[in-house]
Amino acid sequence: MPKLPFRWRKLVLVPIVLVVLYLFKRKTIPAHKEEPEYRRYRTLEQHPRMQGWTTNMTVNWQPTHSQLAQLDAVVQLAKCGSSCRPPTAVNWTYRQQQVVAAAKSAWNAYTRDAFGYDEHYPLSRYGKNFTHLGIGYIVADSLDTLLLMGLSEEYKRGRDFLVNQVTFDQRGAVSLFESTIRILGGLLSAFHWSGETDYRLLALADQLGERLARSFNTSTGIPPETAILRSDGMPFATECSTSESSTLQLEFRYLSKLTGKPEYRQQVDRIIDAMLKAPKYDGLVPTWVSSRYGNFTGSDISLGSRGDSYYEYLLKQWLQTRQSEVDLRAEYDSAMRGVKKYLVEISPYQDLTYIGELRSVTGSEPWFSAKMDHLVCFLAGNLALGATNGTALADIPAMLLSVRDWEDLVLARELGETCARMYFDTPSGLAPEIAYFRQVDRNTKQQVHFEAADQLVPPNGDILVPPSDRHYLLRPETVESFYLLWKITGETKWREYGWQIFQAIEKWAKLEDGGYSSLNDVTQIPPTRRDGIESFFVAETLKYLYLLFSDSDPVSLTNYVFNTEAHPLPKFSWVA
Repeated sequence: MPKLPFRWRKLVLVPIVLVVLYLFKRKTIPAHKEEPEYRRYRTLEQHPRMQGWTTNMTVNWQPTHSQLAQLDAVVQLAKCGSSCRPPTAVNWTYRQQQVVAAAKSAWNAYTRDAFGYDEHYPLSRYGKNFTHLGIGYIVADSLDTLLLMGLSEEYKRGRDFLVNQVTFDQRGAVSLFESTIRILGGLLSAFHWSGETDYRLLALADQLGERLARSFNTSTGIPPETAILRSDGMPFATECSTSESSTLQLEFRYLSKLTGKPEYRQQVDRIIDAMLKAPKYDGLVPTWVSSRYGNFTGSDISLGSRGDSYYEYLLKQWLQTRQSEVDLRAEYDSAMRGVKKYLVEISPYQDLTYIGELRSVTGSEPWFSAKMDHLVCFLAGNLALGATNGTALADIPAMLLSVRDWEDLVLARELGETCARMYFDTPSGLAPEIAYFRQVDRNTKQQVHFEAADQLVPPNGDILVPPSDRHYLLRPETVESFYLLWKITGETKWREYGWQIFQAIEKWAKLEDGGYSSLNDVTQIPPTRRDGIESFFVAETLKYLYLLFSDSDPVSLTNYVFNTEAHPLPKFSWVA
């Protein structure tokens, strides 16, 4: 049979490509009633302060040819599958069960010392409440981890305590942000993962949501950071942390879906609408927002404390409602372009890619700080999630990965490596709360002075940690990113990195009589212990490690979205 002319062969390929695109869309977006595209007003206006900048702050990070070639090899290996990988002798089920044992130990220590209390002091063996009656803070945050790990007796005790002994109809002030992500998110996730039949959990979530939502009754909708559980009228608010006011949406929108109460969605959408209208710095925003006027205030831009989950939830809200709210994705993409333009740097000796901060952006001479919180390590996983929308590289036709997707995947892998080094370069194998990096000044091209005593690996190590930042709070962001990178790329190194971190936790943070504690200094051997443990150790860190070591797929990234406290919530359609 004679070959078709080349121009005709191209025409034949067009419908084939269209069919592939259609099938891929149906694969990544499960069948549901067609979700209408929802548009918001989104300003493209730059912040007027940028016009007064006299220093050039741009770096315009781009991946190198070598990095792209490495990613291409990862993609090809992912598509080849297990047949191209050597057999492994690692028993991942055993490692996963070690994480289950750790969660059980942490839970048992809590029930022994402080069951029902909102704070646990594992060295002193006592607990404290945030309000007179307590709000079920630790129990609600831990509940879905216990359920996913199959710890049914522990789950039942926690669930029964919440529905029988906790009420939010009480006096007291609580953190709006923490109560939303930990308690409300935990209750909603437990309701879903227990089969969506335990309506006492949903009723408790609704009771909490109704009281927290009173904080949204400001002139702009942007709430204060503190919620008064028994309060009417307009709450007083001047400024709020950017991340805290923009990290309420996944939880209240899902609560709206479950209860049929549109006001929950409308209230948190109003917050995001105000932020979408506010001028920005090439998609980046300062760490404070005005509750009175709805504009961003403050002089610093950070993807760490008070900034991080603003960017996380732009993407995750878009994913939550099956990619229908297009302006949220556009705002996320704009922000990631801003990150690459201003915040990505490479250290001079170890070639570590890190995310710094912009300081004094409201003045004429903003400057770059080589400071990176442990919190920023969430971005590695978030970039990978945004590049594929949660679909594994093995299941994506190569033609569907855009240039932006390739860039984001390269940056995700490079940041993941840097976050690993923040652990593995310390004597304890555990990461500090904050790290700084050796840097070359962007304007003078001279190396910036640093204290040699802060250097983790002399003489040429690039990670610097002052004494005040050397504590370890058992944070989850790095293992969260390892989990997402593993699920998306299929690279086993992320699992091995997670196992190294878990072993260090077991070695230094585990208490002889059960339970775990935070540490004061990761550069000391042995690190001294700190009398405190955050609920996110069980809720997030151990959950992500459990999922990282799982050979199955208990929480599909194409069907679920994790809130910022690692509570997996199902994606849904408003019209279904």
